[in-house]
Amino acid sequence: MRYRPLGITGLSVSELGFGCASWWGKATFDETTALALVNKAMDLGVTLFDTGSSYSAGEAEPRLGRALKSRNTKNLIVATKAGTYHAGRGRIARDMSPTAIVSSAERSLQNLGVEALGLLQLHGPSIHELDALRETLARLKARGLTRAVGLNSFDPGVVEHAVGLPEIDVVMIDYNVLRHVREPLIERAAAAGKGVLAGMPLAMGNTQSLLSRIRAPRDLWYVARALTRHRGDLVRGSRFRFLHELQHVTGSQAALAWVLANPHVSAAVFGATRMTHLRENMGAIDVTLSDEVRGRIRAAQAR
Repeated sequence: MRYRPLGITGLSVSELGFGCASWWGKATFDETTALALVNKAMDLGVTLFDTGSSYSAGEAEPRLGRALKSRNTKNLIVATKAGTYHAGRGRIARDMSPTAIVSSAERSLQNLGVEALGLLQLHGPSIHELDALRETLARLKARGLTRAVGLNSFDPGVVEHAVGLPEIDVVMIDYNVLRHVREPLIERAAAAGKGVLAGMPLAMGNTQSLLSRIRAPRDLWYVARALTRHRGDLVRGSRFRFLHELQHVTGSQAALAWVLANPHVSAAVFGATRMTHLRENMGAIDVTLSDEVRGRIRAAQAR
């Protein structure tokens, strides 16, 4: 594993981070397997674990806490998110008030069983909400509840605004072969000293055909999500089917290697519910894409 600076925070993170969300955190997913994945990731050198207070119907944070319970977390960056919460019956509600953010951070510390969060991120704030919470975020750092603060947003306008705020240490943005247009924004964020986390580095699997992704009943959940929320990405992803036909490298490894080739990215955060997928993705660390493959990716992006 290799490590990169998290902006100018003084912290460093593994190039690959493990995302603890979605099916991984659901009660219907076997807990023994979920915890084994986190432990294996740590054994392979992963130091960044990313989750959220509202993820997996509120179950992801406590599950990650149980996974970390028997491990030394001193060198880990455990990241979570505040501002959204599970409101029951599959609904996600928002509360970006200062009181809610502080309460969420304190609750996350208990759920995760750590003395301090590595990173607290606002989960999809508006520009107005972000500005209103600058002082709150600074106070949370001053109290030692978190070592760094930032936001997770797929709205380029919000991220652009955050880049100019001294209180913000880290931005997490969707960046993958389908989202190459984020590159100028990522470059500006890094130039401003912000750590940059690449969310959705595998494009949520949408470079693969839907049928090829179904290997077990739980895969139907991901397919249904793609059909209901990401149909546009399914269409664009079809241009990148060739990534899964390369020799000596898998499609996932190629996608991750493409993201990590950007020197302004601190880490790429992916999720996994199979040990084989975890090991496969970790292999991306040793992959360097050829000029030919990079050219094919750029050509597909230009279409």
